[in-house]
Amino acid sequence: MPTTEPLVVAEDLYRSYRRRGVRGAGPSTVEAVAGVSFQLDPVETLGIVGGSGAGKSTLARLLLALEAPDRGVVRFDGHPISTWPEARVRPLRQRFQAVFQDPSLSLDPCLRIGTIIAEPLVAHAIGSKAERRKRVAELLDQVGLPAAAADRHPVEFSGGERQRVAIARALATRPQLLILDEPVSSLDVSVQAQILDLISELRRQHEIAVILISHDLEVIREVCERVAVMHRGAIVEDRPTTRIFEDPRHQYTSALVKAARSRVKG
Repeated sequence: MPTTEPLVVAEDLYRSYRRRGVRGAGPSTVEAVAGVSFQLDPVETLGIVGGSGAGKSTLARLLLALEAPDRGVVRFDGHPISTWPEARVRPLRQRFQAVFQDPSLSLDPCLRIGTIIAEPLVAHAIGSKAERRKRVAELLDQVGLPAAAADRHPVEFSGGERQRVAIARALATRPQLLILDEPVSSLDVSVQAQILDLISELRRQHEIAVILISHDLEVIREVCERVAVMHRGAIVEDRPTTRIFEDPRHQYTSALVKAARSRVKG
């Protein structure tokens, strides 16, 4: 039988940082990611969950080849992107895109929305100007914004609308993988639900793989079929989402499940 090769492979990733000393103490080393390994298949959805300082955002930067690991390797579609120079990784970037926590920081306030969404198309020399305008209009419609939004600036939109713009930009190049780092944590609860529904719908519509990073298991539950729990830089549990909630095996996972259930009841 034919087998599907994994889209993303993380092999024994380590990443440490030097931290300045306090109160006369010398500098120390913080191990942000410690021996992380996992695979992600095409069209699969993986949630990476953990508390502040667990190493989630550092892992995201390693997966996006924005930082190089101290040890280990990240492979995208078989390519060892963590060992390649940026010039060699750059052509592949249209195939994996990211959405970050705060759209106010990720969207240039001086640019119009249409220009922002078209940025990846311009960067990768995809399409003519007319084709890019058409693609921008398609994307605005897909994320639930009017075509007239293309001529406006980010400041004219709410936080949820700005995150829709960020998602549209990430989808512009028709990527195979979307990595979302805390995409709803800066939004009101009601808006969070709308954005999570949008992510789920777009994921099905475009048939892309998704890595969703969050401190909130309930957020992960809305989108992902599998969860990797991070604690102190390591993945302590990696199982289907339903099994994580029904039968958490690690003490830290149990605490996260309990906290998620408490928030829902509250």
